[in-house]
Amino acid sequence: MKSALALMAAAAAVSIPALAVAQTNVTIAETAPVVTLNVTETVEAAPDQAVVGTGVQTRAPTAAQAMRENAAKMDRLIATLAKAGIAKKDIQTSGINLNAQYDYSNQNGQPAGPRFIGYEASNQVTIKLRDIKKTGQLLDTLVEAGATNVSGPSFAIEDPTPMLAQARAAALKSAKTQADFYAQAAGYRSARLISISENNSGGRPPMPMLTTRFKADAAEATPVEPGQVGSSVTLTVQYALER
Repeated sequence: MKSALALMAAAAAVSIPALAVAQTNVTIAETAPVVTLNVTETVEAAPDQAVVGTGVQTRAPTAAQAMRENAAKMDRLIATLAKAGIAKKDIQTSGINLNAQYDYSNQNGQPAGPRFIGYEASNQVTIKLRDIKKTGQLLDTLVEAGATNVSGPSFAIEDPTPMLAQARAAALKSAKTQADFYAQAAGYRSARLISISENNSGGRPPMPMLTTRFKADAAEATPVEPGQVGSSVTLTVQYALER
């Protein structure tokens, strides 16, 4: 009997249509005046790493010869970096190029078509230095080892998290101060925060903060001044003005 009742109850449950689940989204429009502020704060500190670009260029009558000679010079340059204590993980190839070279100059004052003169090969690497005090010394070592071009250095902070936290707190405090000012100036009692969005740039300057000079005949290392780099936070905040 119990089994029959159980079956009847199950059949009844199956026959009852399932209730539809409705989801309602309610958006309440802000009726108070809203102030939108863009606030940027920057915290500066001494950098703890430098990035230098370097490489070699070679020219030869054939493409194969240009590449072979370039590879040999680049091997010596990388060996020099290893000898200077640069870890392999901090050396990264940034570009390898091979281009035909032409002479477009006029012959005897008469216009002439381009004259093929050979091939130029180049190999560029990016180096990360974790001891920035040795930056100038390394630049000189690279040139002595056969580097035909050097770029940088640029400076950065490996972990800008603490600086970003400081900049974020300062930006939010500044935004609140400005919002309270607008509220009081407009005759309102307070400003209530309703939204925040953030953009940040951590531990890198927007442009190089130094000038590097090479002195081929000088005994001292090339002077390099790292200065400071900044971590910036830009907040876009909205406050509702309340009476």
